[in-house]
Amino acid sequence: MTTTTVPEFQHRTVLLDEAVDALALDGARAGGVFVDGTFGRGGHSRLILSKLGANARLIAFDKDPQAIATAEQIKDPRFTIVHDSFATMREALAERGINKVDGILLDLGISSPQVDDAARGFSFRNDGPLDMRMDTTRGMSAAEWLATETAETLEKVIKEYGEERFAFQIAKAIVARRAVEPISTTRQLAGIVAGAVKTREKGKDPATRTFQAIRIFINKELEDLEIGLNRAYECLAPGAIMAIISFHSLEDRMVKRFFASKANVEQPDRRLPIRAVDLPQPELKLLSKMKPSEKEVDENPRARSAVMRVSRRLPIPEGA
Repeated sequence: MTTTTVPEFQHRTVLLDEAVDALALDGARAGGVFVDGTFGRGGHSRLILSKLGANARLIAFDKDPQAIATAEQIKDPRFTIVHDSFATMREALAERGINKVDGILLDLGISSPQVDDAARGFSFRNDGPLDMRMDTTRGMSAAEWLATETAETLEKVIKEYGEERFAFQIAKAIVARRAVEPISTTRQLAGIVAGAVKTREKGKDPATRTFQAIRIFINKELEDLEIGLNRAYECLAPGAIMAIISFHSLEDRMVKRFFASKANVEQPDRRLPIRAVDLPQPELKLLSKMKPSEKEVDENPRARSAVMRVSRRLPIPEGA
């Protein structure tokens, strides 16, 4: 296996050791089948491969063509990269003769190369084309969306996905500006938001929430996560582990609620004549919740909002 680096923009994988350790890649499990649902620049995948046995398999997914190009440089027969969202996991695995896996890792964060490359349009810190697509080969860019969407929908997206209390003012300002000139660059959009947002938390750029909201919407991130959680769960073998790293409250809330829905089963009244074998059984066991250490946050400030939740698929009770 060969390793690669991104020559211009470097990425530091958040909770690298902790996430891979959570998959418990030892003993018989080292020969299993695992999924890295968000390859990024391959930090987790490479470490997983270093711990797997000779007959194991690792299937990785990513929507970003640049991530795919990086993944294709990994020359390891145990490794497969799929250019698609992890939401397609069940179908993609079935096409490769895989029905159940022993572990799934999802790192929901945007990678540093995506943010730092002005040409991708994710960041308000560097001027560039207003694109924001994870997969630049398909779909509508942020600029195209802003040029045609109604003020009401703009407000809804910015408010719900960015948790932005000035969403109405920002949407109104966007509609007013696009009537004068196309909004085609990140600097233009950041300036519009700055003019509409009157106050902001200390140390946070006024455009932060709006850029987050538009990125999430354009890439259907929450829709992918909702579908992906269910598809991932369906692929888990008994005893398999799922570890998910999220970076903002909307994602973490979805992960927390999904895990809880499978782990916390409401029991019927004990006075009812129900056999023990017929009682509802939990399907997941919650293992841990973890945040980056102070040391990691000091070394990589982008890790500060990360939260990792880990659960294990429970065996199906006999007779169920």
